[in-house]
Amino acid sequence: MVDRPTAEKSQAARAAERLRLAESRLARRRQTECGPSENARAAMRFVLERSDAGEDVTPTDIARHLGVSTASVTGMLDRLHGGGLLAFRPNPDDGRSKLVVPFDRDTDADDIDPVTAQIRRLADDLPPDVAEQIAEFLDRITAVVDLECT
Repeated sequence: MVDRPTAEKSQAARAAERLRLAESRLARRRQTECGPSENARAAMRFVLERSDAGEDVTPTDIARHLGVSTASVTGMLDRLHGGGLLAFRPNPDDGRSKLVVPFDRDTDADDIDPVTAQIRRLADDLPPDVAEQIAEFLDRITAVVDLECT
């Protein structure tokens, strides 16, 4: 017996597709209209959060976090540095490496990416079991998207 999609399951699939399309539109707008790219915003948030946790961050850490090459991170970090958002300091553990630090630690990570901040606030309203189900569903969608064209 085949499990037929219910109206609710179809609604969830359509909502996920609307989310993917909205994310694509946002990425295009951010590329042309409003500041740093998605990766640059994610890098800034990563640096700020790690700084708050008292952890050092290298360009390699950022590349791993973003799932991109170190070479592509270098250019992005140079632009963020030139814009006065990030600074570099020598890595005391490795003279060939540098640490990436926030230029102004008064910068709020939520100001760098207000969409993420709003999503976190929305998630705070979810019952734990529902949040877990949604997270699992979105993780499965992420896996499908990540496997496309690889």
